[in-house]
Amino acid sequence: MTKHRIYTTSFASVYPHYVTKAERKGRTKAEVDEIICWLTGYSQEELETQLDEKTDFETFFAKAPAMNPARALVKGVVCGVRVEDIEETTMREIRYLDKLIDELAKGKAMEKILRKM
Repeated sequence: MTKHRIYTTSFASVYPHYVTKAERKGRTKAEVDEIICWLTGYSQEELETQLDEKTDFETFFAKAPAMNPARALVKGVVCGVRVEDIEETTMREIRYLDKLIDELAKGKAMEKILRKM
């Protein structure tokens, strides 16, 4: 079975689209970065290094320092698929990120996006 092409796509090539999506809805790059760092455990500096190195998605998530356990609370549909039903780990992580960015663009409060109870 061949891997989905997103796995070999540079995270840095998609990142500007996350920022643009958020900014179109009045949100900020800093909020996008906060979500990414919350999800993956990367510090801001580590995130910037991954972007500078043009790390692919598969490596970006494989090298993530500490995937946030609260990400399992992320539920919903992205691209017509329920994120909680995705069996392949890396694809599920990618879709978690997509869902969190969608929530940001829809105006959800950061404490709710970051699953702070």
